[in-house]
Amino acid sequence: MIEVKDLQKSFGDAHILKGISTTFENGKTSLIIGQSGSGKTVFLKCLLGLFEKDSGTITYDGNIYSELSDEQKRNLRSEMGMVFQGSALFDSMTIAENVMFPLRMFTKQSKSEMQDRVNFVLKRVNLPDAHKKMPSEASGGMQKRVAIARAIVNNPKYLFCDEPNSGLDPKTAIVIDNLIQEITEEYNITTIINSHDMNSVMEIGEKIVFLKDGLKAWEGSKNTIFKTDNEAVTDFVYSSELFKKVRKMYLEENQ
Repeated sequence: MIEVKDLQKSFGDAHILKGISTTFENGKTSLIIGQSGSGKTVFLKCLLGLFEKDSGTITYDGNIYSELSDEQKRNLRSEMGMVFQGSALFDSMTIAENVMFPLRMFTKQSKSEMQDRVNFVLKRVNLPDAHKKMPSEASGGMQKRVAIARAIVNNPKYLFCDEPNSGLDPKTAIVIDNLIQEITEEYNITTIINSHDMNSVMEIGEKIVFLKDGLKAWEGSKNTIFKTDNEAVTDFVYSSELFKKVRKMYLEENQ
C-alpha cells in the first residue's frame, strides 16, 4: 500500500501539487486522471522518488520515504516497476536483453537464473518467442508488452505506468489494460497508472483519482464515477457524446 498525505510540490513560483492526500491499495489498479497541467506527471514522479517533494509524506507499506537511508531508498526502488509512455526500450538491445536489464542492475543472480526469469515474464506477457527480436522489429503493442515484462521482471511490489496505451489502437489498448490488471491481481501489486484514456478508466479503474489544478478534486471508482455530480469530473469525463450516452443509460438502469 502507498499512502500519500498533504503532498506539496512547487517549481519556482509555480505551485504544482497543493496538498494531495490519498491511498493506493495492493492488488488494485488505480488510475490518476485529469487535464494536461493538472499535476499528474509531477505526482507520479514524486511517488517514484524522481522529484523531491516540498512537504507532506509518502509511505510505502509503513515506511516513510523521506526517513529512509540511501541504501533503503535504493532497495525500495528495486521493488518498483515502471512502464514509460513510449515504452523506452533500448534500441541497441534485443528484447531479452531489455527485459534482463533491471536484473543486471539490481540483483546478483547468475546468468542462467536471469535467463530463466526473462523466459518466464516474456511467456507471461504472451511473447514466448520474441527473445532475439530487436525493438524496431516489434509492433507498438508488442513493445508495450516488453515494457511490462521488464517492469515486472524483479517481482515489484509497486508498478507505475505512464500513459501505457498512448499510440495504441483501441483493441490493443484493451489487451494492455487487461494484462496490467491481471498481473496486478496475480502478484498483489500496488499499481498506479497515469491515463487520459477514458476506456481504460471504465475498463480497469478500481480506484480513480481526479486531479485539477494540483488538487485532488475527486476520487472513486469506475462504478461511482457515473453517479458523481462533481462538475469538474463530469466536464472532463463526459466531454464526448459517447460517454454522455453511457452515463445516461447507466443512471436510467440504476434508478
